[in-house]
Amino acid sequence: MSRSLRVAVVGAGPAGIYAADILDKSDADVSVDIFERMPAPFGLIRYGVAPDHPRIKGIVTALHKVLDKPNIRLLGNIDYGTDIKLDELREFYDAVIFATGAMADRALDLPGIDLDGSHGAADFVSWYDGHPDVPRTWPLTATSVAVLGVGNVALDVARILAKTADELLTTEIPDNVYEGLKASPVTDVHVFGRRGPAQAKFTPLELRELDHSPNVEVIVHPEDIEFDEGSIAALRESKQIDMVVKTLQEWAIRDQGDRPKRLHLHFFHSPAEVLGEDGKVVGLRTERTELTGDGNVRGTGEFHDWDVQAVYRAVGYLSSHLPEVPFDHVNGVVPNQAGRVLDLDENQVPGVYVTGWIKRGPVGLIGHTKGDAAETIASLLADADTLAEPQHASPDAILGFLAARGIAFTTWEGWGKLDTYEKDLGAPHGRERVKVVERDEMLRVSRS
Repeated sequence: MSRSLRVAVVGAGPAGIYAADILDKSDADVSVDIFERMPAPFGLIRYGVAPDHPRIKGIVTALHKVLDKPNIRLLGNIDYGTDIKLDELREFYDAVIFATGAMADRALDLPGIDLDGSHGAADFVSWYDGHPDVPRTWPLTATSVAVLGVGNVALDVARILAKTADELLTTEIPDNVYEGLKASPVTDVHVFGRRGPAQAKFTPLELRELDHSPNVEVIVHPEDIEFDEGSIAALRESKQIDMVVKTLQEWAIRDQGDRPKRLHLHFFHSPAEVLGEDGKVVGLRTERTELTGDGNVRGTGEFHDWDVQAVYRAVGYLSSHLPEVPFDHVNGVVPNQAGRVLDLDENQVPGVYVTGWIKRGPVGLIGHTKGDAAETIASLLADADTLAEPQHASPDAILGFLAARGIAFTTWEGWGKLDTYEKDLGAPHGRERVKVVERDEMLRVSRS
């Protein structure tokens, strides 16, 4: 291609930033604008990772280096579908890549799941991560809580609920979150998995971190440590699964300590019903399951009622339908082939691509999005000669469009101001930063 390529990326989380980086490193003459709904970048890293996970947040350092590049530009506080639509983006860019991730909770078809006191994990994560678009308070009134699911998000939710607020005071949690957690009366958190230890989805590091709190006793019941041929095969094939199981086995045989909070990990308990009275959660009914030989389970008909006053479902995230973009509502993804968006007749939509969780579903760790992005960018570059030239190819044209619309967008320079401001808020208290929650305040600082 003889002319310079202009590409818009919608979503400034790891998936979108990796895509921009791979484009910038290619042989193509290309410039990239990353559009982000929030006033600040980094998506899941800022609003989906627990605040007591500084190692994962360290990925931000690598993402910073990408956004520092002269051919990559951040345009924040712009809501795709409201502030700008696909047809309008096409006027300014050769190609559009959607990297909007997944932030909603996957539904769970369970009697009583809509009772007061039943929550989606994603909503709770957004609250404790200071997302500006959720309420500032959270109903933390339960002394005993159930968490459904055995993935890393379930462990994050359980850990944040079980830890004391003062343990989290060294992190970037906003003041409203600290005050909410400090008032929480919770003493017991129960995590339930339908299958066995060898089928758990959390990572070894995430699991072991549960036991690091001086205030939380992690309890595993010996009767929940059970394996069949399928489980043993999984242990042999995966070092990660083997490490998870060994940790659980060690915890199952140790003597129980006397830390003030208890975090129980239960296996072979399938949620059957959320129990309620007067519209509120008063318990959880589970059915005991048993292995079938291949790592799967079946119900035994034996039920157990647990005295809990809140239930959190952590059964997966779900991507949201993007206006003017085809969507597979069953699988929660944009139909695509190697990142090329397909319409309902499976024809390629010219110049439109996807990467990350909106492309393949919310599975895998953050690092897996690099492979996704590489595949998508390879498709885009292979299509380069077929892409329609935009009406307004000048990089300044989109800035004029946004200004004419009265959109108070933020920039990479603006993030630098907000980043410094948050660090200055934390410094007097010996904290790395204190996260600003209110959107208006984020905009005031970023655009000052």
